[in-house]
Amino acid sequence: MSTALIALAAPEAAVPTGRLLPAALVGIALIVLLITRFRLHPFLSLTLGSLAVGAIAGLPMADVITSFTNGFGSTAAGVGTLIALGAMFGKLLADSGGADEIVDTIVGRSSPRSLPWAMAAVGALIGLPMFFEIGLVLLMPVIFLVSRRSGLSLVRVGIPALAGLSVMHGLVPPHPGPLVAIDALKADLGITLGLGVLIAVPTVAIAGPLFARYAARWVDVPAPELFDAGRQQDEGDVRRPSFGVTVATVLLPVVLMMGKAVADLFAAEGTLVRSGLDFLGTPLVALLIAVLVAIFTLGRGAGMDRKALATSLERALPPIAGILLIVAAGGGFKQTLVDTGIGKLVADWVQSSGLSVLLLAWLVAVLIRLATGSATVATVTASGILAPLVTTLDTGHTSLLVLAIGAGSLFFSHVNDAGFWLVKEYFGLSVGQNLKTWSAMETVISVVGLVLVLALSLVV
Repeated sequence: MSTALIALAAPEAAVPTGRLLPAALVGIALIVLLITRFRLHPFLSLTLGSLAVGAIAGLPMADVITSFTNGFGSTAAGVGTLIALGAMFGKLLADSGGADEIVDTIVGRSSPRSLPWAMAAVGALIGLPMFFEIGLVLLMPVIFLVSRRSGLSLVRVGIPALAGLSVMHGLVPPHPGPLVAIDALKADLGITLGLGVLIAVPTVAIAGPLFARYAARWVDVPAPELFDAGRQQDEGDVRRPSFGVTVATVLLPVVLMMGKAVADLFAAEGTLVRSGLDFLGTPLVALLIAVLVAIFTLGRGAGMDRKALATSLERALPPIAGILLIVAAGGGFKQTLVDTGIGKLVADWVQSSGLSVLLLAWLVAVLIRLATGSATVATVTASGILAPLVTTLDTGHTSLLVLAIGAGSLFFSHVNDAGFWLVKEYFGLSVGQNLKTWSAMETVISVVGLVLVLALSLVV
């Protein structure tokens, strides 16, 4: 069956309005309960939640399955390929030593006073192409070494790096989080990228180096000697790509996407320049080009042979299988909400209530984040609930809607978030200390991001 025929098969039956809100609430509550109480994988939880929504709303189950599979398939096709390419790029960056080269160059040129700012820059650069957990594991040896050698508190050095990683995760494409929302809400990639960077820079500064100054007073822990000797030994054995080449490769997909945005604004439609930049700036093409370029600039630049390159690319994919399934299942859940009419019900309520769409988007993402502990689940679910509102927004505000959801998805990481425990164990903190530092930093990012989104909405 063709895509067009599948799309036509989506349910169009009228659903009683009185059943829609209970269906949405029960579906979301079921997802939260399955993830938090029964520790069921989010992929299974989202699938079961979608079926529950359709059943309670009164749709025929065959139509519910069609909605879910349509949403699952379109999301996997639209975002899944980007996640896979991003994972390959990040693995090449790590295996080639390019990430180490960025870190060591920036940190080596920084004074003790400017080190927290340098660490924020390192976190942001490393976080652009990498998933948060991978970036964190990669940066931890550096955070420990910088803390020990500079004499600065582990929190003073570590929080800025974590802020850089986290902000990229929530606000700046081509990171998968924002790309999920861009795909679901049909937002303009270039505008979202530009506005995301505009919001990300001051957010990293406030939640990173500035907040770390206070957090280090609340929690003072020494850096362990865990990675010191091993890293020094490794550095003498590995040939790395140069700093300039590495940074240029990391920024290549961003530059291509920004080129598309500039062409859409200033180049006439149908011209060779406009068509070429539109093609090169498409996320799939931009990331594919970045991976191919990275094979030569990073992989071959580090002396990796064909076997090493093949192994690096192959090992990039298994760790993201779970993420791909969660994102795709989130797309299926989103489509079920749309096809039952729940999204339109929310849209109509927002329009009549006078409540800010951006504030509502942030609140929905916050509630799901607090309940499930997953920024990804918060992003895909909030995007699905709010998708019908896009028809009432212009291009700029649609991009701000993406960023409001992204900011909300980062709010107050706590005990149901895997990232919470990862940071706690690496830093050697108690639960209370982690709440005062990591959880507080995530909340600062979320709130500052919302404030900047609302401020931009006044001028965009």
